[in-house]
Amino acid sequence: MNDWINQAIAKIEADFKRSADTHLLKVDLPAFDNISLYLKDESTHPTGSLKHRLARSLFLYGLCNGQIKQDSTIIESSSGSTAISEAYFAQLLNLPFIAVVPLGTSKEKIDKITFYDGRCHFVEPRDIYAEAARLAQELGGHYMDQFTYAERATDWRGNNNIAESIYTQMSLEPMPTPAWIITSAGTGGTSATIGRFIRYKCHPTKLCVADPEHSVFYDCFVTGDRSLTSSVSSKVEGIGRPRVEPSFLPSIIDRMIKVPDAASYATIHFLEKLLNRRCGGSTGTNLYAAFQIISELNAAGEQASILSMICDGGERYLDTYYNPVWLEKNGFDIQPYIDQLENFYATGVFNT
Repeated sequence: MNDWINQAIAKIEADFKRSADTHLLKVDLPAFDNISLYLKDESTHPTGSLKHRLARSLFLYGLCNGQIKQDSTIIESSSGSTAISEAYFAQLLNLPFIAVVPLGTSKEKIDKITFYDGRCHFVEPRDIYAEAARLAQELGGHYMDQFTYAERATDWRGNNNIAESIYTQMSLEPMPTPAWIITSAGTGGTSATIGRFIRYKCHPTKLCVADPEHSVFYDCFVTGDRSLTSSVSSKVEGIGRPRVEPSFLPSIIDRMIKVPDAASYATIHFLEKLLNRRCGGSTGTNLYAAFQIISELNAAGEQASILSMICDGGERYLDTYYNPVWLEKNGFDIQPYIDQLENFYATGVFNT
């Protein structure tokens, strides 16, 4: 058994060596002379999203803890991106993989999971946790449980985690230490890693988490109540949760901003004009909050660098966020927010 685990870890590490780090993009904002915006482009991972890092960490965590064995069926509850990345690593190790996904998950994500030989098991959004645990017990498999283990599977002190990568890539910039890093939360693992690394390295950077409508993370941050739940799920795939996930750690977050879903979608349409590319909805959530912080710093006359991230590419959402029919059918009028963002870009003023 140890021989197989050693070989599995070696395969994952060899795959890591073949992968370059993700790019850090500088976004020009002509209305701001003293503030620079950078985007960590996580869409360039082999599986196309920020979750590639998490999946790798979860597999190593399960292998080193003796939970993943040569005959294990890997099971995960996921709205798509984590499942895609875990399917990739399961295929690498020749292990069967089942993703328990909410009904309504985009076809593009489902196609990616099956491309890596994964199988999708569809349930109501509220049932993904219990059904994943049930399947794992029934099949004698291993439930990865990203929502519990995301904050502990990644080595937040270093080992090329996203925070270490960000500060290394920023080292030669005019303002190498970001005043703010803005990210969103699905499991809470990324914000936990970044927040811990900031404190471990004694950086003055502050951490903001942008949260979509119907997510309870923001309300937990404000009230401290971890028992909060919502009967409505976020329509921004991959982020926002109807319950406070175990991996969400509000104690290391300096600020949270709740972002309307229509604003998230408008921001990725606006961003397409700046970058000549499409990004996923969570990127819009991140950037809308980042623009708000930039406008506040500018109004205060501060000089700063701000950093956020592209979580995944927009090709996964052509039938939803980039589809006018879908937007209208779901009641999202993005034009007022696009007007707001264009005014912000031209004048530096973020009118609310």
